[in-house]
Amino acid sequence: MMGQQPSGQDRLFYSFNLEDHIPQNHLLRGIDRCLDLSELRQQLADYYSHTGRPSIDPELMIRMLIIGYSYGIRSERRLCEEVHLNLAYRWFCRLGLEDVVPEHSTFSKNRHGRFRESGVFRWVFDEVVRRCIAAGLVKGEGFAVDASLVAANASHQHSVQVGEHCDWTDPEINTRAMREYLAALDDEAAAAPVTRKISLSDPQSRWTAATGGIAYFAYSTNYLIDTAHGVILDVEATPAHRTAEVESTKVMVDRVEERFDLKPERLIADTAYGSAPMLGWMVEEKSIEPHIPVWDKTERKDGTFQRDAFQWDDEANEYRCPVGKALRSEWRPFKTPRTHVTKADTIIYRSSERDCAACPMKADCCPNMTFRKITRSIHEAARDVARYITTTPEYQRSRCERKKVEMLFAHLKSILKLDRLRLHGLSGAGDEFTLAAAVQNMRRMAKLIAQGPPINGIGAPA
Repeated sequence: MMGQQPSGQDRLFYSFNLEDHIPQNHLLRGIDRCLDLSELRQQLADYYSHTGRPSIDPELMIRMLIIGYSYGIRSERRLCEEVHLNLAYRWFCRLGLEDVVPEHSTFSKNRHGRFRESGVFRWVFDEVVRRCIAAGLVKGEGFAVDASLVAANASHQHSVQVGEHCDWTDPEINTRAMREYLAALDDEAAAAPVTRKISLSDPQSRWTAATGGIAYFAYSTNYLIDTAHGVILDVEATPAHRTAEVESTKVMVDRVEERFDLKPERLIADTAYGSAPMLGWMVEEKSIEPHIPVWDKTERKDGTFQRDAFQWDDEANEYRCPVGKALRSEWRPFKTPRTHVTKADTIIYRSSERDCAACPMKADCCPNMTFRKITRSIHEAARDVARYITTTPEYQRSRCERKKVEMLFAHLKSILKLDRLRLHGLSGAGDEFTLAAAVQNMRRMAKLIAQGPPINGIGAPA
């Protein structure tokens, strides 16, 4: 017999409990177990007035933002609508059925105001990392680092070429992002190479075609992860420039050591991080094994002897060619000792013209020059350490573990929908990247930690 649904919307009173309607395996239940915002109000206490009307609970806004980044809800207006309609979202935000959802404009005022000034997003991220460490998800033995481009909220049509006249005091472009850009022009961070275009809506973004396709304005998000379970230990926003991305590694490694007392035994990265200064910093200053391919441009393609054919004598501070002749940085003593270090932090070793002129192997060594020269970095010892590591089985394992960073970037863009920023400026990019990384850690933590009641100190054997 065909059934018919009775009318059930004319009841005046309902017996309803949100807790009973949220599945036990729901993602937000797992995130809620991993999230502790009990000290949030203490972090923000100095940024609220002691008088006036009570504000919207900051924990409610943080929880709503976590929902937005967890489910790829990029619009704050749509986020408010979804929280209003979705029972699981209301449960996670501690809202009852009759509680009012905040207006979307509230997020803008707090994002650019007290949240940014207090660094609360970084505090949330650090707290999540600490709980991951307490849960035994971080071993601290191997770290991996990489960067990924994320498109800025800027159009090439609203930009100027370098050198093109522009009235920087025009009220139409006098935005917060523009003021941050002008204020940072005198900083050392703004000393990067000049880009071809400058966006008038987001001037701190960089015009780049690094992906090999059409150029666009972008920022770089830099991840430093622990290779054990892919937990993001630190995140840094930089302009889309390779030098800034590599230098951010030093900032992240130092910050993780300072805040969490963690320093890796090995650091994994691609060839872009294999420059001599970077390897020297890792080996000589931090005592970290560089599981990184060496950035080497000394390969010769004319069939002459490669650099490997010359033997280095550390005691004599000289090279020896295949026939045993010396290549030195100086062939006569100077009254004033010289370091012979160039602006590129290298030392040039030259052979003797007399030795090369009489050498039977000159055609295979330096046929177009009267002598042979070799450029040696002042960090060559660190480069040799990196070269040796590439021959070990541990290096091959590290090559596989580096893919965990790329998987996180793919998850960031495909699942969390953060393939284009909404906020302007380097500070806005940092806020978005930091909160998104915190959500990625919470999602991973929720899946790896066994189900259980929420507790203040999560602990598990490593």
